[in-house]
Amino acid sequence: MLVTRLKRLLTASGGAALLLGAPGALAEYGLNLPRGVTPISQEAYDMHMLIFWVCVGIAVLVFGVMFYSIVSHRKSKGAVAAQFHESTTVEILWTIVPFLILVGMAVPATKALVSMEDTSNSDLSIKVTGYQWKWGYEYIDDDISFISSLATPHDQIYNENPKGEHYLLEVDNPLVVPVNKKVRLLVTASDVIHSWWVPQLGMKKDAIPGFINSMWIRVEKEGVYRGQCAELCGKDHGFMPIVVVAKNEADYAQWVAEQKSAASADAAAAEREWSMDELMARGEKVYATSCAACHQANGEGIPGAFPALKGSAIATGPVDKHIDVILNGRSGTAMAAFGAQLSDIDIAAVATYERNAWGNDTGDLVQPSAVKAAR
Repeated sequence: MLVTRLKRLLTASGGAALLLGAPGALAEYGLNLPRGVTPISQEAYDMHMLIFWVCVGIAVLVFGVMFYSIVSHRKSKGAVAAQFHESTTVEILWTIVPFLILVGMAVPATKALVSMEDTSNSDLSIKVTGYQWKWGYEYIDDDISFISSLATPHDQIYNENPKGEHYLLEVDNPLVVPVNKKVRLLVTASDVIHSWWVPQLGMKKDAIPGFINSMWIRVEKEGVYRGQCAELCGKDHGFMPIVVVAKNEADYAQWVAEQKSAASADAAAAEREWSMDELMARGEKVYATSCAACHQANGEGIPGAFPALKGSAIATGPVDKHIDVILNGRSGTAMAAFGAQLSDIDIAAVATYERNAWGNDTGDLVQPSAVKAAR
């Protein structure tokens, strides 16, 4: 109540802009951990509250004795300080009592930590790979894989339009999991260290290149849960959200069937010849998702950091070299390898787009079959 009144007072006053910035930039006023929707998150919350109240009890006891002693034994009442140097009884008490308190807190804490690390008997395994700056998900048991990228429009990021409700916390392809199933997540990275974190799921795990860390979640309530990369991983670290959608068993089964059907359709589509219009339309979307962060929407790049594609030797030179750079990246530079992130169709489409956008106008049309051959 006090925080709410203070917020209203400052917002209404002339000094609000100085103290809090723009009204839309006010911080979250929640003062406690979220309860979460997984057994681990609820156990962590209960542990937090238990230890919090233990600390409150200790504080009340210690400060109560201290303030009582100050008031009741002050000099103005004629109190005379006792003259002693040590008390074996007191020393034993202030050693034994804290030890017992710590043991009492350590037992449930150890139980919770052991439970957090136990990924055995899982119903589903998903490999999570961090990329700059997106997440890749691979459903090991169902042969489903996709990339999850930021879906917030660029016009919101660059303040050309008002911010949406889920600004910087929305993606094109969320991670979908079934409720009440133990899901094991195998977390790694392809480039630098990332960290997969969704507060309401109660788990956070570092994604480290060359290593696989594991954790598990069991979502007990249907819904959409949002998080972010929690490790500083480069200039677009803040544009790497995580969205988890928990579905009931029937809806999840339907989603799996749809994903497999879409994958089959893409595999079939990769075998046919695509028109220039089809490739340009798809390539523009792929470029906006995977390339524009560095090379910019206009293809002019960022001088001194990321090269321009407009008029560049790569985008206007030999087609096979252009495909190779997209597939395998370029060592010694920030250009990542997209071979594991994008399908043959997407690479063909974005190469076609880059070769014919911003006045490049090479007229080259790159087919998925050419990308497949280059792999």
